[in-house]
Amino acid sequence: MRLPLIFRRDPGPQRDRTVAAAETVALVLAEDSPLPESFGDVEELVLRLRGHISQLGAVVPPGGSALHSAQQLASVSVPDGLLPGRVHLVKLAEATQTLIATAHTHGVVPAKTMRRRRWWKPQHNVLRGSVFAVVIACLVLAASAPR
Repeated sequence: MRLPLIFRRDPGPQRDRTVAAAETVALVLAEDSPLPESFGDVEELVLRLRGHISQLGAVVPPGGSALHSAQQLASVSVPDGLLPGRVHLVKLAEATQTLIATAHTHGVVPAKTMRRRRWWKPQHNVLRGSVFAVVIACLVLAASAPR
């Protein structure tokens, strides 16, 4: 297996923030989604929702009641215990859902992808041919030099 020499950080087009947040909210609030089985699952979902709230906070106009209540709820730590944690998770998901609706009503445009300049990537045969041409030129130059 050949590993790439250059590490690419650009995974492709960036997803819309509201779509990603709506998917996480659906994991929590959809009727067919399973309940989190452990406290660690609750914490993971809470962290994801907090991240979505912070990302949507940059998109939604500041000073809104939905943003303020969602940020307040996100700043509260997860209560100990599975059942209180689930209740907090549902409240946070509902606040995120309200924030998504606020973002849609204010006409948030999806995040644009940043286009980077792509350099021409030569194929292996082109590289081999150019190395061969340089080697032949060096041999001809060395053979024509006086002794």
